[in-house]
Amino acid sequence: MTSRERVRMTLEHREPDRVPIHDSLWVATVSRWHKEGLPEEIPVSEYFDYEIVGFGADLSPRFPVKVLERNETYIVETTPYGGIRRNFRDYSTTPEIIDWPVKSKEDWYKIKDRLQPNITRVNWVSSLNDYSRTYGDGKFVTYSAAMGYDQFQSYIKTEELLILLVEDPEWAKDMFRTHAILLIEMAKIMMEYGFKFDGAFLYNDMGYRNGLLFSPRTYQEVLQETDAMVCEFFHKNNMPVILHSCGNVKELIPYLIDAGFDCLQPLEVKAGMDLLELKPEYGDKISFMGGIDVRKMTDPVAIEEEISRKFEVAKKGGGYIYHSDHSIPKNISFEDYNRVISLVKKYGKY
Repeated sequence: MTSRERVRMTLEHREPDRVPIHDSLWVATVSRWHKEGLPEEIPVSEYFDYEIVGFGADLSPRFPVKVLERNETYIVETTPYGGIRRNFRDYSTTPEIIDWPVKSKEDWYKIKDRLQPNITRVNWVSSLNDYSRTYGDGKFVTYSAAMGYDQFQSYIKTEELLILLVEDPEWAKDMFRTHAILLIEMAKIMMEYGFKFDGAFLYNDMGYRNGLLFSPRTYQEVLQETDAMVCEFFHKNNMPVILHSCGNVKELIPYLIDAGFDCLQPLEVKAGMDLLELKPEYGDKISFMGGIDVRKMTDPVAIEEEISRKFEVAKKGGGYIYHSDHSIPKNISFEDYNRVISLVKKYGKY
């Protein structure tokens, strides 16, 4: 069975031969593993046979990127969104945004004019070559893009964006819809010129460790209409939609189902997302991807108990894809992770 068939069956709530496998890793983690036995010449996704591969377009306003400061620890540079960010040299953490380009509606309207679909938003030569190899390998190929609230944290300071959702929801909806239209139009262009996507993988963090960043009512009134429009487009093209949303987004799940999302990822355990609770409650309506606690991966006994206990419930009737509960940090050794994947294959069999 190919990855394409396996993931498709899973998202249709049918049982394939085994649970599909996918994961995300910090760059610093891969650097460590190269010192511990991971072959330099083999991509980590190939070594562990990850089953989902994403392709996308540049959906930014495409401002020029310039390095403003560089030292042994940090790189400070401008962003394609018109802001400024600081990153660790080993890219081991989320970048710190120092300045944002949108401080008024006038700033937004200037940027909005730059958010037009264009064939030059795709690197056709490298992307099509990579796509052809990936599709030929039978992987589940997704159109991948950030969207919604999380996308606009690159434009507007978080505190101001959250206030905007409540005090000026029409402006917020205009931003989200503008970006969503660009997202859809670029997917159309990519499909017209050679890409065949099996699904969509969209990113919109809407939670944190203790709960939602905004209320379910705000989601309904400001974000859901745009999300439903995007899901409807992909569904019309026979593409299930996977949503990445970090933190505790449990309260949003009924609304995400109504919007049309087919799968929720990554189910952060430390934020209170419990796969053993979510699967029985919502598993007939939405698939799940993730929920395996990375904090237990350094303990052989704890991680086996974690995987065996959760897989027993999550894999029944399909609807579950293995993934860590966020991404693999650099404290996980190559030996630790090989053990994890062996356990996933052992307990993931149907």
